[in-house]
Amino acid sequence: MINKLQNSDILTAIKTIDTEIGALDELKNLLDDNLTKALDIIQQAKGKVILTGMGKSGHIAKKIAASLASTGTPSFFMHPAEASHGDLGMVTNDDVIIAISNSGESKELLDILNYSKRFGIKLISITKNPDSSLGRAGNIILKLPNSIEACPLGLAPTSSTTATLVLGDILTVGLIERNGFSASQFNQRHPGGKLGSILQKVKDVMHKNDEMPLLNDDADINAIILEMTSKRLGCVGFIDDSGKLVGMFTDGDLRRCINSDLKRVTAKDIMTKNPITVGGELFLTEAIKIMNEKKITNIFVVDDSSRPIGTIHIHDLLTKGAA
Repeated sequence: MINKLQNSDILTAIKTIDTEIGALDELKNLLDDNLTKALDIIQQAKGKVILTGMGKSGHIAKKIAASLASTGTPSFFMHPAEASHGDLGMVTNDDVIIAISNSGESKELLDILNYSKRFGIKLISITKNPDSSLGRAGNIILKLPNSIEACPLGLAPTSSTTATLVLGDILTVGLIERNGFSASQFNQRHPGGKLGSILQKVKDVMHKNDEMPLLNDDADINAIILEMTSKRLGCVGFIDDSGKLVGMFTDGDLRRCINSDLKRVTAKDIMTKNPITVGGELFLTEAIKIMNEKKITNIFVVDDSSRPIGTIHIHDLLTKGAA
């Protein structure tokens, strides 16, 4: 009995996926010059992009607004009911409204549509029905596929909301590419969570100034061990008379040469010359990749003149949640 239920559930899941993929295939075929015109309107807007919609369309509108805002296009969601009770005052002539309704006849949107007409505010309509109230009111119509819902009753928004969500992603990605939005800019808007961690740069987490284990390249073994022990990073970097990083010595190197006569050696005799280094602008994810590939746990950060400005340890990356 359980196996039959499992099989039935999987068949239903596959049917749902196939139905929604069908809606996306239809959406692909509906793309036309209106998409370019809509992107033009949004990109050229001096104000904000305001997303609105009722019910499930409203939930999708919130996600689209969040995606746009996090990728360089100032946006927010406005609830249609709240709009009718004062929130329309937040809309300016420099803004763009994107209104979503599968049928195009959500009565809750009427006040917003009338307001946009009255004050000449650009309106992008997302609907499957160009002849609807929403379709006729829009400066640009982005048409949704007139496909069946995955819901077996044909009632619960499923395929239609998926298509709307993807259309929002199309707008978001299009604007990212048009505006040349960078990973660094993305990081500024995502300081928290895992995204914030992996988008940090090496300069944000490195040990610098007096925290750096650093000596001249003529230092003796006693000075090296003392510096390595006091800075507790498991390594020491060595600089020449010009201040450039010329070598590195780790606690692993120390263990490997423990049976040697170390009394008379200097850093020049035992250091790894021309060690692997990175720049401060490197993302932590890229630093992690280098450290994993080279099987090292420490790496020095240098400026354009090869002078050390910091050092990082793999534990720093683990602490930040980036590794």
